[in-house]
Amino acid sequence: MGLPEPIEESLCEIGGVDGLKQYLPPDEELLRKKNVFTALSDTTRLRILYLLNVQPLCVCVIKEVIDIADSKLSYHLKTLTTAGLIDKEQDGIFLIYSITQMGKRCIQIWV
Repeated sequence: MGLPEPIEESLCEIGGVDGLKQYLPPDEELLRKKNVFTALSDTTRLRILYLLNVQPLCVCVIKEVIDIADSKLSYHLKTLTTAGLIDKEQDGIFLIYSITQMGKRCIQIWV
């Protein structure tokens, strides 16, 4: 069974299947994007992003506003940090979280 003619013609123009493979981004880029989409796929993490978009916050304030267990909050903050959507900074005994520019862009995509 052959390919539909328009598909076959356009594939030939870009070098066939091997040529098409060249349009795929590197695995590292795909992993970064997967991490961002994973981070954005949870309503708790979205709440955290929206809070941090107002101002940087310590863990105790985020915990109180969201009403979440420490272990769960830690998991969500790690997921957001790994995705590059938030940063953390030590201030004495406190960890202060803030939203990154990429995090701001992500929550501003949808209105």
